Amino acid sequence: MRQINGHWVLCFWVLACVAVPTHANPLVFTSNEGSQSISVIDGVKDEVVTTIQDVGKPRGLTLCAHDPNLYVADQKNEQLLVIDVGTLQVKNRIGLGRSPEGAYCSPDGHWVAVANEESNAISFISTQEAKLLFSVAVKGKNPEHAVFSPDGQWMLVSAEESDRVDLIDLKAKTQVDSIVVGERPRGIAFTPNGEMAFVGVESESMLVVIDMKARKVLQKLKVGNRTNGVLMHPSGEVLFVTNGGDANVAVVDTNTLEVLARIAVGQRPWNMSINRDGSKLYVAAGRSNAVTVIDAVHYTLIKSIPVGLLPWGTAAN
Repeated sequence: MRQINGHWVLCFWVLACVAVPTHANPLVFTSNEGSQSISVIDGVKDEVVTTIQDVGKPRGLTLCAHDPNLYVADQKNEQLLVIDVGTLQVKNRIGLGRSPEGAYCSPDGHWVAVANEESNAISFISTQEAKLLFSVAVKGKNPEHAVFSPDGQWMLVSAEESDRVDLIDLKAKTQVDSIVVGERPRGIAFTPNGEMAFVGVESESMLVVIDMKARKVLQKLKVGNRTNGVLMHPSGEVLFVTNGGDANVAVVDTNTLEVLARIAVGQRPWNMSINRDGSKLYVAAGRSNAVTVIDAVHYTLIKSIPVGLLPWGTAAN
């Protein structure tokens, strides 16, 4: 292997050299639903390096384990875009249900699940076969987030026009239960062992803690106003929660359930991602048309990055 014109080149005795595009630094992707684009951010410099245009109305986006692709839910065209991270080109389009929103990978990277608001169903796409294999109907109206449990056996689904989260048995491919949490549940995150789940309940400005074995609410916490996005740190020790009404991110200790810090961010903070080593948190600040970067170890603001219009979420590798 050698480098020619900025590309790594694989050479074999009897085969021609093949150029493989690479990126020196990790990348962070932001879906800008207002400007129909995806901002590509250098994960070291924390600067936008390019923009992927004409991608419909991008909302949920996700990166799967051991997978060279970025998966983006295009609400406008009701499809899942498969974007090659190396070339930043759309290489496949997979039909979904009506008004797709949140997109999530299974722990093993074999599945992408997309919540379809108007279809009231979750689409399951095989990353290996690059096609939609099945869908599961849910009772909650306008599902937004559909998150896999760490063992890949269960899924919790939040619906904007509901007061509960729906539980899907992934082996049976059907909804088996609902857990009342409060009006307008949004973001969902599991502890690494899968024993507890956390749900942001926007209308009631609550963070709800669920005992997954008992399938019941353990506690409701007030961590800010219009609680929305929820993301677990890879260590499982802290949880990050966006509060749209306060324009901040709360850091919650998962053992004591105490708020350790609140970091001011842009207006209408929404969905987040964290980089691979757990050092940086990237927060989509929709009304500020920016992504706020937070030091995920010391809980301090690093910088704000201007992106496109109305960023919905981020995906970091």
